[in-house]
Amino acid sequence: MQTEELVALVEEIRQQRSERQNIELKEAGKGFPHRIYDILSSFSNQDMGGVIIFGVGDKPTYNVVGVYDLEDAQKKIMEACNQMEPKVRPLLTVGSIDGKVLLAAEIPGVEYALRPVFYTGAGRLSGSFIRIGDANERMTEYEIYSFEAFRRNMHEELRPVERSVMKLLNQQRMDAYVERVRQERPNLFRNVETTQLLEIMGVCENGAYTLAGALVFSQYPQAYYPQLCITAVSLPGVQMGELGGEEERFIDNQRIVGAIPDMIDDAVDFVRRNSRVRTIITEDGRRRDRYEYPLKAVREAIINALIHRDYSRYTEGVPVRIEMYRDRLEIRSSGVPYGGISTKSLGRVRPETRNAALANMLEILQITENRYSGIPTIQRELAEAHMPPAEFAVNHEDFIVRFRNNIYNQPLAVKEAVGAAYGGSRRKKSPEKIKAEEQLLAFCQQPRSSQEIADLYGTSRENIMARFVTPMLHKGVLLRTMPDKPRSPRQRYVSAKIVP
Repeated sequence: MQTEELVALVEEIRQQRSERQNIELKEAGKGFPHRIYDILSSFSNQDMGGVIIFGVGDKPTYNVVGVYDLEDAQKKIMEACNQMEPKVRPLLTVGSIDGKVLLAAEIPGVEYALRPVFYTGAGRLSGSFIRIGDANERMTEYEIYSFEAFRRNMHEELRPVERSVMKLLNQQRMDAYVERVRQERPNLFRNVETTQLLEIMGVCENGAYTLAGALVFSQYPQAYYPQLCITAVSLPGVQMGELGGEEERFIDNQRIVGAIPDMIDDAVDFVRRNSRVRTIITEDGRRRDRYEYPLKAVREAIINALIHRDYSRYTEGVPVRIEMYRDRLEIRSSGVPYGGISTKSLGRVRPETRNAALANMLEILQITENRYSGIPTIQRELAEAHMPPAEFAVNHEDFIVRFRNNIYNQPLAVKEAVGAAYGGSRRKKSPEKIKAEEQLLAFCQQPRSSQEIADLYGTSRENIMARFVTPMLHKGVLLRTMPDKPRSPRQRYVSAKIVP
């Protein structure tokens, strides 16, 4: 960072009056901060790293106070960095505003395999931190384990399980698996005994079945792992706990058990059963029912959740969850993306595989392709159904796949309605424009930018603001998320009430 960049960054922060995911302010006007180990750990443990700026107060004033003693501050920064494991190598920059000295320490993000970076005085468990928004939070034991599991190439799906879990063996599936393994690798397995073959493929280890083997070939692995199942709920509202018209909490509620191949089919059937259906008349006059969510995309998302979830002792008590809300479908599974891959990179780069043996078994059984095509297939199916792309998120220790449905988000219908509205009278609101406004309110159940709204309508931001957003703001049916900053580039628009 250059001196000019430091000064410009401080001015920008003071104007916005906010710290950031990668910016931390320390006053340091009367002495060095009491502790900076938590922020050194947090910034080192995120890909983007971060910048600590000394000499600026934080909320609510953000006043420039200057550094008490530049030389001593630099010395203490280096001392603190040397007490981290692995050691932190900061890049220091000096600047000044109104004659007051500022000091910035750029903290690089370390390679994923070297994390977590922690304060040696507190130890790995108590001295490892993660950045959440503009706060530093101590890592959970599971988060620390996740880094360790990747570094040591641990495969929890290969740990042995109780022999009795395989009493209800699906012999037909096992025989089909062994036959296909021999067909695919005849030179290797033609003369190998079945027991040895299963050990080589990760189904067994030292005569006992592995967890992966149990999950694929036992008819009821939940006998010993009751929570390695799927819980599925269909809800009457747009958030958990919202009641329906008859005070019901759930429309449908099912615990899905069995081996993974069976759970996949039952889970897709649950979504199908609880989906709203639209009837489409094709150009040749045929009737076609279109489900609320493309079932092929749903199947891929469920497969991904079961294959790529974390099966360690930290998470084996948490099932995969399917939650169907009125406006969306969410599929939640335990475990952050393996190897530190970002949610933005999913489907674009080839990731590491957390449960490689499990994925390979399902591929041989022709239940999955195991060619990293799951997410591209999901996005393609949604696009063909004229739906928004799937959203991917990490919430603490959960990975979430989210589909926005075509009941609340109907791009084609909206485009047609807007096109008709543009050609209608300005004095009298047409039925098409009323419909378009209702659909805009439905779309804005979640905060949306003007560009998102324009993209949905297939028009320019200027048109959409003039014809719909601004009039609806005046009526109070649409609200700004930042009412005191109407021109902010971070401005979003949200419906004033839940749309039935």
